[in-house]
Amino acid sequence: MTARLTFHGAVDTVTGSRTLVEGGGTRILVDCGLFQGYKTLRERNRQPFPVPPASIDAVVVTHAHLDHTGYLPALVKNGFRGRIHATTGTTELSGLILPDSGYLMEEEARFRARHRTSKHERPAPLYTRADADAAVDRFVSHPFDDDIDLGGVRVRFVPAGHILGAAQVRIETEGRTAHFTGDLGRADDPLMNPPRPLEKTDVLVTESTYGDRDHAEEDPADVLADVIGRVCGRGGVVIIPAFAVGRAESLLLQLARLRQAGRIPEVPVFLNSPMAINATEIYQRHRDEHRISNDEFAHMYQLPTLVRTVDDSKLLNLRGGPCVIISASGMLEGGRVLHHVNAYGSDPRNAIILTGFQAGGTRGAALQRGQRSLRIFGRDVEIEAEVHQIGSLSAHADRRQIMDWLRTAPEPPGQTFLTHGEPEAADALRQQIEWRLGWKVRVPRLGESVLI
Repeated sequence: MTARLTFHGAVDTVTGSRTLVEGGGTRILVDCGLFQGYKTLRERNRQPFPVPPASIDAVVVTHAHLDHTGYLPALVKNGFRGRIHATTGTTELSGLILPDSGYLMEEEARFRARHRTSKHERPAPLYTRADADAAVDRFVSHPFDDDIDLGGVRVRFVPAGHILGAAQVRIETEGRTAHFTGDLGRADDPLMNPPRPLEKTDVLVTESTYGDRDHAEEDPADVLADVIGRVCGRGGVVIIPAFAVGRAESLLLQLARLRQAGRIPEVPVFLNSPMAINATEIYQRHRDEHRISNDEFAHMYQLPTLVRTVDDSKLLNLRGGPCVIISASGMLEGGRVLHHVNAYGSDPRNAIILTGFQAGGTRGAALQRGQRSLRIFGRDVEIEAEVHQIGSLSAHADRRQIMDWLRTAPEPPGQTFLTHGEPEAADALRQQIEWRLGWKVRVPRLGESVLI
């Protein structure tokens, strides 16, 4: 029997990570993420899964972000009965992220029904919090570097950096090896350890999110210090949309260092994300995955006021500045940060700082490209606040770092596939790998099957 890969997601887009691996009579799904961004992509979440969920023996997850895990509750709801395998850190973070995703989907459906903003008479969520809880119950945790026997397939998790628990996945079946990077972290990340070098493999499936550019040379601390000092100096509010897991921690580290150095004023810093707050305990349990000292780790969480309740979140919209508010979601697609942008975005005294990748079709991407009117809660909000972008805070390896990591391979893979990238980014990285490394590389099509 021949082993096979089929690309069911993260092709022609960064999101919706889903790759089917078949070998040894076993069917394994690597990642099971949500499509995000443009409506044409989000509509894929409502389509039937490309193979019957009940026919999948197991799911292997690279890390906890929703574009890699967010479809799992729907997969379970629609008949998947196997186990979901992940590192311990990913399992623990998914226990926060997936139920929150289900809750937000239910809230959105209720809002649309109440305000009649849906074309459906009874808008229904893709899945509910109960569905998410059922998916979380199917997780099985594994340490890095353990060999996991899934019948005709063997799996091993390898550190990827990026966020807590993030893993590269090595799969062996039918005498062949496939290596999946998941989201590859940065060698110079101030918080997380670097990704482990690439081992020998027959097939490599690597991300290409930043495949067409390098991160800005600017020091993110300098940008934060400049914007916070100027905006708070005039009594304004600095809103920083941030992914609740990963980006929030990096921002707190940067701000704590700036405060200690006296480079930002003594103004209140609010962390308004219950998920980010709950994730702190998980990060504390996995100190071996990040590179800062225990003292600095403690100090970064002493800086902010932790906002837990909805009522306290609403009060932030009334207090005004000067202050800094860190809140999810990082691409302005939902969560409490939308209420803050709704409250403060139209005042030119304030500022919004975007950090990291903004997927096409999101409000964050619209702001990034210069659009200054956002549709929020059924009305248009004019954005008069300053808008800044700090690309150097991204937790993804950029083009140069991906190329440096590829060069660690003891020998070229037989075939390399580029996923998790917009078309321009994936094709630019393809050219770099062909020209500079001489490897056999290409960008797969959605639904394409290849032998390994």
